[in-house]
Amino acid sequence: MQTKLWTISELASELGMTTRAIRFYEDKGLLTPQRVGVNRVYNYQDRARLKLALRGKRLGFSLGEIREFLELYQLDMTKVPQMQFLLTRVQDKTNQLRRQQEDLAAMLQELEALEVECQDILRQQLKH
Repeated sequence: MQTKLWTISELASELGMTTRAIRFYEDKGLLTPQRVGVNRVYNYQDRARLKLALRGKRLGFSLGEIREFLELYQLDMTKVPQMQFLLTRVQDKTNQLRRQQEDLAAMLQELEALEVECQDILRQQLKH
């Protein structure tokens, strides 16, 4: 049975990213492709790791957190440590985003009040 392999261009095309971005993740130690001659080739595990890394970045996790998550998976295939780590990070990120959301709401409220104040002052000045 032959294992499916992707070239860097095929993987980039499939995931909607550049080959440079894939090399970046490789340089950061998140991917370890095989070599066939001078070409990089990626297997299902590399592809899955890259998809997880992209999802992690989309959710606001650092490369260090993503790396730690992926390393836990390599160490224990039961996924328990991985899920505990992920749960803690997800809860932390959710709390952080809620605080940011509250800060943004307060800023918007203050800016809207300032806008009304400016409009009132301008209206008064234009009447005179």
